[in-house]
Amino acid sequence: MTAADLAERFRKEFRVQPQIFSAPGRVNLIGEHTDYNDGFVLPCAIGFFTRVAISPRSDGKLVLRSAEYEQPFEFDISNLPQKPLGAWCDYVLGVATILRQAGHLVSGANLFVSGDIPIGAGLSSSAAIEVSTALALLSLSNVQLPLREVAKLCQKAENEFVGARVGIMDQFVSCLGKEGHALLLDCRSLEFESVPLPAQVKLVICNTMVKHELSGGEYNVRREQCEQGVRILSRSYPDIKALRDVSLDQLTSQNGNLPNVIYKRCLHIIQENRRVLDAVRCFRSGDLQAAGQLMGESHRSLRDLYEVSCRELDIMVESAAGLPGYFGGRMTGGGFGGCTVNLVDSTDAQSFGGMIAERYRGQTGVTPEIYVCAPANGAGAESGTATARNRS
Repeated sequence: MTAADLAERFRKEFRVQPQIFSAPGRVNLIGEHTDYNDGFVLPCAIGFFTRVAISPRSDGKLVLRSAEYEQPFEFDISNLPQKPLGAWCDYVLGVATILRQAGHLVSGANLFVSGDIPIGAGLSSSAAIEVSTALALLSLSNVQLPLREVAKLCQKAENEFVGARVGIMDQFVSCLGKEGHALLLDCRSLEFESVPLPAQVKLVICNTMVKHELSGGEYNVRREQCEQGVRILSRSYPDIKALRDVSLDQLTSQNGNLPNVIYKRCLHIIQENRRVLDAVRCFRSGDLQAAGQLMGESHRSLRDLYEVSCRELDIMVESAAGLPGYFGGRMTGGGFGGCTVNLVDSTDAQSFGGMIAERYRGQTGVTPEIYVCAPANGAGAESGTATARNRS
């Protein structure tokens, strides 16, 4: 649904002209599960968006509608639910709650949400709705926070209200993505650099059609395992605050003190951080073959050490091998389903998509969805509204 279509739906529903704010999904090129370990990531925003149309209300009600979900919701802004309801509105409620806790005025409003980011595919539809909602709600009180602060508030909403202990990456790149560039983010300092991607390459995202949920379950277990590793390692190395601080030599020296599963989780994070920095050098020098090899190493580590892949993701990665224009690929996102991301020469991207879909369908009986993407700009207001894009 375009911004114009959303505005028309909003006018029919609420009989008033809205402001519209949008935020993109993202794909992570490399650096998986490193964000909540204070590490490095290399995502980029992609041209799939969630849009939130908003207008003020004078009765203190928060009225929510969605183009994708039939169920409407209505709440008293001064008495919002304290726990998630298990519905699409949880992301909106979480943002409203965290904004209020941070001292920002959240007034009554009509919100209409629409998005084209595939749900459950690992492309951060949740971060996009959080960021676009935050910008929309803040606009009613004429507050323009730096986008990195918006990202932190939205991460807090997903951590504390929704219940998924995600790192900062998804919200950050949804806020600060840049067309034609990936974003190297230091998840400890939140310092970032834009990394230009060669124009000759497209990002071909392949959806396995296996859905996953991150609110609890194995995602949170992996985070707890990393924290356990830090607790054990810090007994010998007191300066260690996160796995970001651990060298490979330090880890191997403590192998005997770590349960095997904890050692494997730690080893993935330490090596993945190094792969991110190596990949940045490859992209900057235009060495796409080497960048692709690093992505392949990342996938094998996620499969064997972090154990967050699945049969369908592995088949999709294997199906790409040997296809024309293919430089490399990996699973992307939290795991247990979702998508792979592939670096493909621009001239071969469309045919690559058709061939990998045929291979995957032949082995699984499932027809995948294929998205040929390029890096996009981050969140902001649609034309004619008050908030500028890329306000750092």
